Formats: sequence, C-alpha cells, structure tokens
Amino acid sequence: MKKIEMIFIGFLFVTLFSCVAKEETEQPPPSPKVTVYETVAREVPIYQEFVGQVYGFKDIGISARVEGYLEGIHFEEGFPVKKGALLYTLESQQFEAVVAAKMSGVAAAETIKTEAQTYLNRIKPLAKEKAVSQSDLDSAVAQYEVGISQVKAAKANLRAAKIQLGYTKVYSPISGIIGKTKAKVGDFVGRQPSPILLNTVSRIDTVLVQFFITESQYLMFMRRHLEQNDKGQVDEVEKANLELILSDGSIYKHKGKADFINREVDPQTGALLIQASFPNPDELLRPGQFAKVKGEIAVVKDGILIPQRCVVELQGTFSVYVLGAENKIQMKEVKVGPKIESFWLIREGLKAGEKVVYEGLQKVKDGTVVEAKVVDVPLKDEEKK
Repeated sequence: MKKIEMIFIGFLFVTLFSCVAKEETEQPPPSPKVTVYETVAREVPIYQEFVGQVYGFKDIGISARVEGYLEGIHFEEGFPVKKGALLYTLESQQFEAVVAAKMSGVAAAETIKTEAQTYLNRIKPLAKEKAVSQSDLDSAVAQYEVGISQVKAAKANLRAAKIQLGYTKVYSPISGIIGKTKAKVGDFVGRQPSPILLNTVSRIDTVLVQFFITESQYLMFMRRHLEQNDKGQVDEVEKANLELILSDGSIYKHKGKADFINREVDPQTGALLIQASFPNPDELLRPGQFAKVKGEIAVVKDGILIPQRCVVELQGTFSVYVLGAENKIQMKEVKVGPKIESFWLIREGLKAGEKVVYEGLQKVKDGTVVEAKVVDVPLKDEEKK
C-alpha cells in the first residue's frame, strides 16, 4: 500500500513540475506583420466608357438614277477611288434615242422660228407704208414670239434628255474607299420606288463615332460645362480629350472630341445621341466597327483612392481595416464610388492621412495589434510621370 502511495505522489510531482516548466517557457505570440497604404486627398477625374459605332466622315450611297441594265463596273472593290471617277455604266441606247428625237425637235422649232422671223422682216416695211393692216403685223410678231418659245422649250427638253443620258454613267461623288458592289453586270437597276443601292463610298481620313449617354449623365456633363463657362475656363467640349478603346482592348493612339449632341432625348430609352470625331490618317478604323469611347464626366475634389485589395465586401457592405493608435487595428465601414484602374474611390468613411491594411488582411481583426510597414502603390498615370 505504501508503495502505491509513493508511486502516485511521484507521478503527481512530475506532472506539477512539467506544468510549471511549460508555463515558464511559453511566451506571448509576436504581433502580425502587415503592410498599410496611407491615404492622400487628390483631384480624381471620373471616366466613363460608352459603346459606340464607327462611321465614315462621309458615307455616300451610290444608286442608279435611271432604270436599265448594268453594263459595266469600272473600279476595284475595297480600293480608293477619286472624286469624279467612273464607277458604273448602264445601257444607254434608249436614252440616246430620246436625245436624238429631242435634237430633231429643236431643229424643227428653229425652222419654224426662222420662217416666222423671215415673214416678220418682210411684213414690217409693208406695215410702215400701210400696205398691210396692223393686225397682220401683230399676227406676224406673235408667230415669231411663238417660234422663240418653241425653240426654248425644245432646247429644255433636249437638256433634260441629255441629263437622263448622263445618268447612265455613275461617277463617285467624293474621294474615299469604295465597298463591295451589290449589283453585277446584267442586273436591272434603278427601279423605283426602291432602287438597288449599288455601293457606298466612305471618306475615312477622319471617322465619326456615335454613342449614347443617359439623361442623368447628360445633366451632369452640362452642369459642369456651364460651371466652367461661368469661371471662364476652356470649354471641355472643344478639347480633344476622348479616348477610343478598340475591340481588342487596345487604346487608339489619336484622341477625339465630341462635335455633335442630338436635339432630343429618346423618350423610350432615356438616352441621348452623341457624336465624336477621331483623326484616322492611317485608315486603321473602318465604318461599322464597334469601339468604346472613354471620356471624363466629372472631377472629384479631395478624393480618396485606395487599392481595391484593401476593401472587404460582405453582403453589399464595404469595410476596411485602419491602423489606429498604438498600432491597433480598427474596422471601418466605407461607401465606395467608381473603380479607377486598380483603385476604388471612397465616398465616405475615410479621410486623408489614414492608413489602411494593404497586405495581411487575413491576419487581422478589430482590435489586433500589428507591426505595420507603409507601402506606396502609385496609379498607372503616376508611374508614367
């Protein structure tokens, strides 16, 4: 019995000794290391992207102005054409016949006028000698004037017939790029009231991009425009400050400017048509392309930007971890605005000079004491500078 008691006492002594030794060797864990981003108040331009479609500076449809069979095509599809270049020819025999008939009519009218003039010249001296009555003279004058009118009418008919004959040759109205022909040799074209559109010629040294903005965006833009005019600042509409983002995501190297705002807001969609022009000296842009127009719609004074990775979102609520006094973490709820590059504009909840956790979000919570290091995260525009 004594032996058992001795064993129990020894076991208890060893257990107590090990617990005391463990307590002496345990030390508090070190503070987690995090990086923080210090907020700065700055002027933040707000950009918006709008989906638009590219048009030529001039897109002229080519149609036949008279009916007939297409006899010739005199251009290479997809290549440049000069203003006045012959594009199409239509059969002209029927129009040539009309011209010939009208020329005959002019000749007949000229003959009648000549006869009337000859008769008038012969009767005038007789009328002076009272050899013929005054009524005979008046009748001769009237016949001569009728002859003059008939000549004028015949010549007018001839000009009209020649114009119709001229329409059998179709010329380019502008210099530009011509597309694929929609009619082939032998097709009957020019039938009214819906004649076939033969082709389109586009001038593309400058292109137009049309896009739509909402009514609220229009009001925001116009208020800013009026405010700048009141301050005597340069009109933003006149500045070439619009960017074009192409379908492959690349930024078009030439900037454009808005040059047209439609008269009305579409009551069904609440959208307003805007047109911008972009230089296209290399003819990279072609009509029909889709692209995004990026433009500055507002500027936020003393805006606070923080990297997107600093923001924690939970069920539509946004919050950040802020480094407070004695390196203690405090969670703050914020209201966010638009995203700008890899940053988020903070509308409410932060002020300049505060430090938000950038890396190590998984290590902290409200009240955690940390070891912090400030990190600099520049915007892309600042990196370029």
